[in-house]
Amino acid sequence: MARGSLAVALMAAMGTVGLVTSSAAASPGKPTAGGIPTNIDVSQFRHNESEGAIAVNPTNPKNIVIVTNVDFPAAGLFEGYSLDGGTTWTRSLIGDNDNLGAACCDPSLSFDKYGNLFLAYLYNVGKFVPIALSTDGGVHFNVIANIAKPAGSNSDTTNEKGLFRFVDQPTIIAGENEVWIVFSGGGPIVATGTRVTGLGKVAGFPPVQAIPGTNNCTYGDVAIGPNGAVMNVCTLTQTGTGGGRLLVSLNPTGVGGTFGKSVFVTDSHVGGFDFIPAQPDRSVDAEPGLAWDRTGGPHNGRVYLVYTFRFTNQDNNMDIYSRYSDDQGMTWSAPVRVNDDATKNSQFLPKIALDPTSGNLAVVWYDCRNDLGLGGPGDTNGIPNDDAQFWGAFSRDGGQTFTTNFQISAGTSNSHDGMNGIDFGDYTGLSFYGGIAHPVWADNSNSTGTNPDGALHQLDDYTAAVSIVGR
Repeated sequence: MARGSLAVALMAAMGTVGLVTSSAAASPGKPTAGGIPTNIDVSQFRHNESEGAIAVNPTNPKNIVIVTNVDFPAAGLFEGYSLDGGTTWTRSLIGDNDNLGAACCDPSLSFDKYGNLFLAYLYNVGKFVPIALSTDGGVHFNVIANIAKPAGSNSDTTNEKGLFRFVDQPTIIAGENEVWIVFSGGGPIVATGTRVTGLGKVAGFPPVQAIPGTNNCTYGDVAIGPNGAVMNVCTLTQTGTGGGRLLVSLNPTGVGGTFGKSVFVTDSHVGGFDFIPAQPDRSVDAEPGLAWDRTGGPHNGRVYLVYTFRFTNQDNNMDIYSRYSDDQGMTWSAPVRVNDDATKNSQFLPKIALDPTSGNLAVVWYDCRNDLGLGGPGDTNGIPNDDAQFWGAFSRDGGQTFTTNFQISAGTSNSHDGMNGIDFGDYTGLSFYGGIAHPVWADNSNSTGTNPDGALHQLDDYTAAVSIVGR
């Protein structure tokens, strides 16, 4: 989502802009089995940070990189990188009219097996989606491509900012010696991909192709499967409640190939802009996500889909569901409910990741289950279902079942108190490697005592190292 109103975000200058390294209170690499893992306030900037992306370097799993939106200053993204597994972080503002240009928002990150780190984001103004590359674990980035809108389009969106800008919500993924990006092209979802042959060895990107059947489809994801096949998922949105048809599209050969006709998977009953108490300003969508098993293990080739679902239109009782396909998206399993609460409160903005060392799955989401409006640790204001914590679950059996849910955030947040106009934003981030899930989420609980804006004010971006052991 392109940056919206700054609202009160211009009241003061950012407290931290230069590079800073700080130590966490405890190493996040070995959380207590079954308990809430050590939370790390990664951003620690004044004003709001949200919509975070996170990636773990497979050539050095202690190298973790996070990039998030900021709402001040007008141009820039927060970046934090760690070289010691998340114990310490180096923080900076990037894309503030530096070599990355004037960055707006919507970062997406992906490492490949060579240690290339790809970053996609949006410019504040313009017709292009930039792709930046780091070959040193996130210490430095350089733009390697500006992906243009589809050839022949009559839409000129220079100086157009906001919700209906021509390019929106890019997602980048690397794997199988390829890197692919998809984004909303103002009508259809568009995609392009290229070959990668080594560290820093990235071929040029061809012009984008519009994915058939995705006009007015948005808020999706992309995954690379065995032998370089590529799948896109998107939400055929419908403003308000009751929409949200989920469609998948397959390019069976990857680079040089084309996407086939979109396949309907399910109705989510979550429209493109569904306002719920926990997201009263920005709203939510189904936010579907993909993960594709390339491990060579027992579920090699299985692709997983996670999304938000509700049974009844006009109801805030939203749940997180998962399905899988063993035939490249042509047919899908019955849905499995991931969240295990017995409330009718909201769960929303899920993210899925697959551990390439095991094939296990992790799913994370915002969760209002503990906000019954009766006080206590899940309630900040006596109003039910408007406060959220961050929760998760693992699957060890190919998505057939999920573990007992566990709370990841140590505190409880109220996104509206951030006064940023977009609440928690449109999405969260998750990377899973070597049995440790690394989520990133927006949090204003100040559970760590390190948010310079204090508790229940502006949002910082938090992370934790969540071990599958003991879950």
